[in-house]
Amino acid sequence: MNIGIVCFPTYGGSGVVATELGIALANKGHKVHFMSYSQPFRLNLFNENLFFHEFNVNDYPLFDYQPYESVLASKIVDVAVYEHLDVLHVHYAIPHASVAYMAQQILKSKKIHLPYVTTLHGTDITLVGRDPAFEPVIRFSLNHSNALTAVSESLRKDTLKTFKIDNKISVIPNFINLKDFQITREHCVKRKYAPNGEKILVHISNFRKVKRVDDVIRVFHKVLQEVPAKLILVGDGPEKANVEQLCRQLNLHHEVVHLGKITDPKEILCVGDLFVLPSETESFGLSALEAMAMKVPVISTNGGGLPEVNLHGKTGYLSNVGDVNDMSANAIRLLKDEQLMATFRKNAFERAADFDVEKILPLYEQVYRQLLSKEVVI
Repeated sequence: MNIGIVCFPTYGGSGVVATELGIALANKGHKVHFMSYSQPFRLNLFNENLFFHEFNVNDYPLFDYQPYESVLASKIVDVAVYEHLDVLHVHYAIPHASVAYMAQQILKSKKIHLPYVTTLHGTDITLVGRDPAFEPVIRFSLNHSNALTAVSESLRKDTLKTFKIDNKISVIPNFINLKDFQITREHCVKRKYAPNGEKILVHISNFRKVKRVDDVIRVFHKVLQEVPAKLILVGDGPEKANVEQLCRQLNLHHEVVHLGKITDPKEILCVGDLFVLPSETESFGLSALEAMAMKVPVISTNGGGLPEVNLHGKTGYLSNVGDVNDMSANAIRLLKDEQLMATFRKNAFERAADFDVEKILPLYEQVYRQLLSKEVVI
């Protein structure tokens, strides 16, 4: 198949999943055409089946807000015509679903049918999507998507609750390529961050309020009173300055390592003993899944799709949002019990294997084939 993929190129989960999906499809022999305003950060074009089509939104003085949607729609049309796309897959509803519909209608006027799949990733529905200003456009574009998928059952239910969607929503979970996580812990340079054998807690996010990174600091503060430990923070975002200030207030700044944005987190997760994710909500929890693939148990909240990934009392522990005491107690319990930790590590890896790309990729291929099998009169 000849597949077009539209995604945001930044560090968010939707861009990561879209990129990894495209790479997996290319490895299986499909031709994959990425369209974005810059190259997705995990996209390595050293593959004969991978193509990147960049578009530029020029800074016209006439516009206070540049016409991103119009330029992207034109690029989709251009690629569809000259690369003979069979199907288009857009990630993140806003604004990509409506742009896909616009491009589809333009192509229809050229006697070309291009079916499109919209994948919902989370904040496009649970955060941005709840803005009343977006509601009519989102509802229309989702109802007119030729196929609609969500990365968790929780997100599917949230979408149906938030919008009047008549279209069927299929759940296809996020995934990882388990082969990429086969790093033996003997090769992890843990002593670089824990020179005295301290336990290491890890948190990875985009440091937005919904991630509740301050709760990570408070959990670590309580853990440190019971267990010698270090905390590694990976990521950047609007809450970073507040987090750094809280570390100073609690006198933790010498025990916390700030690494900023990292393209590939596996080497950091490799040295971790626990992954802490106290988010207010997560549509899926891709970072938690990546930690589990590195045999790192997860301390998380029970919001959104997290219970679908992190199994309470088996791969980690779930707590209510904001319950720092419970999260801390769970973390301390695991860190102090080596036998329990070993069991949780094994369970975490086995659970991660349920989301291996080899199991998830055929689900997307099936969606594409179903769309191509439908006869359409233009």
